[in-house]
Amino acid sequence: MDLIDRLNQISSKIAKQKNSIATEEATKTAFIMPFISALGYDVFDPQEVIPEFTADIGIKKGEKVDYAIAVNGKVSMLIECKMVNAKLDAQYESQLHRYFHATEARIGVLTDGIIYKFYTDLDEPNKMDNKPFLEFSIQQVDEIVISELKKFTKSSFNIDELLSSASEMKYTKAIKNIINEQLTNPSDEFLKFILNNIYSGRVTAQVKEQFIPLITRAFQQLINDKLNDRLKSALSIAEPTPTIAAEATSTTAQEVIDENKILTSQEELEGFYIVKSILKDHVDLNRIIYRDTQSYFGILLDDNNRKPIVRLYFNTSKKYISVFNAERKEEKISISTIDDIFEHRDRIISSAKNYLS
Repeated sequence: MDLIDRLNQISSKIAKQKNSIATEEATKTAFIMPFISALGYDVFDPQEVIPEFTADIGIKKGEKVDYAIAVNGKVSMLIECKMVNAKLDAQYESQLHRYFHATEARIGVLTDGIIYKFYTDLDEPNKMDNKPFLEFSIQQVDEIVISELKKFTKSSFNIDELLSSASEMKYTKAIKNIINEQLTNPSDEFLKFILNNIYSGRVTAQVKEQFIPLITRAFQQLINDKLNDRLKSALSIAEPTPTIAAEATSTTAQEVIDENKILTSQEELEGFYIVKSILKDHVDLNRIIYRDTQSYFGILLDDNNRKPIVRLYFNTSKKYISVFNAERKEEKISISTIDDIFEHRDRIISSAKNYLS
């Protein structure tokens, strides 16, 4: 079984059991030990996965970290566990920081069984960095996270390569944060850089004000174009029938798609492709079309309003999706993130099958 399959199994288990987990020990047994096992370590070998590892600090004795992972007989990774849904804040980070300083491990992990934060000592040797170089939710892993996690598996663990990768991730994350800031709030220096390359006139404050929405829109369109291309490639989607609704699948998130100036957002497009990925083994993907409205984003079979499969309600702070039961009545479901759509896979498939018999 591949790493992604093991993590998906854990994610499904979390979705079903997280509300019934009431202690840290239960969190470790139900979620964290399976994660360690998924990385290829034998959780029943105390020489490889060492529970309650002693990390004495100066005169303070008896300090213990939940798990230490030994690779080739050397403690290389520490895992500090908290109860599911615990807030992994500075208090718990400082606790791991102390353990890290007292051992030879170069990797520290803080987790509640859902959120995982990976730390190392890039800024100062043998002193854990204040910020993680890798952070993710096991319920929302993507190919980038999977690629990085594979480096922590028993068969691939190489501390030098890991530290090099950690450094790259650290600076990549910082660069992304800067780009995101420029996307939402372009700095004066960035505006000057762009305008000096595209505008021949005198760059005044008024000119900058005029160009800010154009630059942010261009950024958003570029991102959405890349996202659409990537999702289409991943799903191997054939060219859709050239109807107005089908052509809308290739529009960017800020493009006006009807006379009422309804805007199709990036989140709605991503939700559309997630639904298509769920249905790809059950329905010809060319039959699945979307129509955006002012109230909701509708995903239809055969471009027919009488055959709604899913509706996305993403225009408010609280997100909902809706599916349709056997009587074709709409059932609304609250979601926290777009990836939560995957949790309702069976209901979405059932909704589509209402029109296939």
